[in-house]
Amino acid sequence: MNSVLPIYYQIKQTIKNWIINREYLPGEKIPSENELADKFKVSRLTLRQALSHLIQEGFLVSRRGEGTFVTEDIHLINRYNFEFRGLLDDFFFAQISEVKAKSVEMNRILVPKVIREKLDLGAEENEVIQVKRVRYLRDRLLTYSINYLPLEIGKKIKERDLYERPMLQILEQDLKILFSEAVQTIEASFADPEVAEKLAIPSGAPVLFIERIMYIKNKKPVEIFQSYYRGDMFKFIVRYKNVKIKSGSRWVHQHR
Repeated sequence: MNSVLPIYYQIKQTIKNWIINREYLPGEKIPSENELADKFKVSRLTLRQALSHLIQEGFLVSRRGEGTFVTEDIHLINRYNFEFRGLLDDFFFAQISEVKAKSVEMNRILVPKVIREKLDLGAEENEVIQVKRVRYLRDRLLTYSINYLPLEIGKKIKERDLYERPMLQILEQDLKILFSEAVQTIEASFADPEVAEKLAIPSGAPVLFIERIMYIKNKKPVEIFQSYYRGDMFKFIVRYKNVKIKSGSRWVHQHR
């Protein structure tokens, strides 16, 4: 168990993942409290706390005298199973269509040192536009994202547009910025207090962190995109194929 997170929360997430991954099918009875407490090596009180939260969230249904069962609400289960299948370009552009912002904060701030370096700003450029958004996939809270833009670009963006349209689309279509390349980093991380509050998860809970730097010609960086995704709603699947070559074989990404 992770020492940072409450034990009951870790158990809750484990059982939820079992349900999402269909290790227990909709309508199926799960093991008894005694069996689960023994499996996780915790007290029944701790186990019951985890189950209670899953019942409140709708993943489990308790039936007096019968036991505890997985919900038959397939739509609820599927909403938590946010998958990208294929290559990283699927993940890069997936936000375009279905992810919408529910809150937007847009501010002019003094440029942090690390952002100055990544945007390659001049010594006289002391401010940037920072955009913070909490975004949903359909009706499920998915990601907390932060954008950093040079002042001359960021001040042209209208806050109201950020509720319905992704930043990338606004930059390309409205501001006519022609991007030439991007560098994207994906890594496992933990939620700090700010991220935890925005994503409605405990501080220290696992999250997927993505940073993308967008470049125009001559490798000039003009946008930094950082996003924290809830770990319980994300799955990335890459399919490989064993291809025969003259010297033997090798594994390659398989397109859809």
